[in-house]
Amino acid sequence: MDRNPSPPPPGRDQEEEEVAGGDCIGSTVYSKHWLFGVLSGLIQIVSPENTKSSSDDEEQQTELDEEMENEICRVWDMSMDEDVALFLQEFNAPDIFMGVLAKSKCPRLREICVGILGNMACFQEICVSISSDKNLGQVLLHCLYDSDPPTLLETSRLLLTCLSQAEVASVWVERIREHPAIYDSICFIMSSSTNVDLLVKVGEVVDKLFDLDEKLMLEWVRNGATQPLDQPQEESEEQPVFRLVPCILEAAKQVRSENPEWLDVYMHILQLLTTVDDGIQAIVHCPDTGKDIWNLLFDLVCHEFCQSDDPPIILQEQKTVLASVFSVLSAIYASQTEQEYLKIEKVDLPLIDSLIRVLQNMEQCQKKPENSTESNTEETKKTDLTQDDFHLKILKDILCEFLSNIFQALTKETVAQGVKEGQLSKQKCSSAFQNLLPFYSPVVEDFIKILHEVDKALADDLEKSFPSLKVQT
Repeated sequence: MDRNPSPPPPGRDQEEEEVAGGDCIGSTVYSKHWLFGVLSGLIQIVSPENTKSSSDDEEQQTELDEEMENEICRVWDMSMDEDVALFLQEFNAPDIFMGVLAKSKCPRLREICVGILGNMACFQEICVSISSDKNLGQVLLHCLYDSDPPTLLETSRLLLTCLSQAEVASVWVERIREHPAIYDSICFIMSSSTNVDLLVKVGEVVDKLFDLDEKLMLEWVRNGATQPLDQPQEESEEQPVFRLVPCILEAAKQVRSENPEWLDVYMHILQLLTTVDDGIQAIVHCPDTGKDIWNLLFDLVCHEFCQSDDPPIILQEQKTVLASVFSVLSAIYASQTEQEYLKIEKVDLPLIDSLIRVLQNMEQCQKKPENSTESNTEETKKTDLTQDDFHLKILKDILCEFLSNIFQALTKETVAQGVKEGQLSKQKCSSAFQNLLPFYSPVVEDFIKILHEVDKALADDLEKSFPSLKVQT
């Protein structure tokens, strides 16, 4: 049976009767009578007579009748309409779906029911109602322990929708805090799933949770921290203790393998972790993880994002992920410079090259277009430009702070190598100085002193271009 985009039309006589009797839902053409029939069918599926079937019927319980699947899928599509969603709410459909989720063993049916609730929660009034129902909240959170990826995806979508509503966000944060097993479930998904859609959506949930509640973020960072990090797995048959940062790293690797552009959310999670000391320590001091995270992010900025053969405008697409990546790299660089993978001769010059390249692209993006016409869209353009400027300014601040930290660590040998290989050419040094001055004048002045010993002609040229640098040398 083919799936139709809408409920099957009734006969002409029946249709005229139903329309005359107000059968339509709100201003839609959807039939109340038809919808009642589908919801009644759902109630029958989880009625006591059906749920007390013998073990021989267990396979049937996990399968959904094709006709019922098509009809409930239509309800899923319809629930994106506010009139339909409100009607479902008035008919106590969330209670019906809660019964299905509590009793049904059919993955497809569970996925669809959570999906309908997710659509309904997009409307504030319904979201508040769903969120205020403790029993429904418990059942929905329990869906995070499901083994079915589509159900997990819809559950994550629903949670993200509720967490994005300021009126109810704190309710869900507290519920999640009260269920420690959710941490294990989310870590398990991030560390083992190959479903990138699910990984991205779960990442968005974690990102939103951490953005809303630093205390919860700290609790999750500290989970598993008491277990010896080098304890062999075979020493105990207990459940593995998940540590947050390695799980985030695994998810990021999996997402990158499919599409690096989807990494934004995991990079932002790492950036949030670096805003607290425990988060930085969890990244830096976890065996191998600090090195693996550094290598991943280093590779992204040196070989993936904003490359020399990309048009400068690519920065507009990548500015938020670049801000997160460089922010985390900067935090690791500043907190653990003694590590082998942070040896100056290995990382400083490639990073300088990447940082300056992004700054140069930024200059191109911020150039005002000549003779802007279309006055009717002028206000819109101004608003968009303001938003762009805001995000680019954040990125620029991160880049300049990181670049200044690297400049301070440069040795005479590294500067000589950079001049020779082109990472510290006159053009690139000029771009760096234009962005670093005047806020990082002492750093630039110290760099010029070293450059005088390496290449006096280049240092003199740069001093002519930047007269404020003619200091004691």
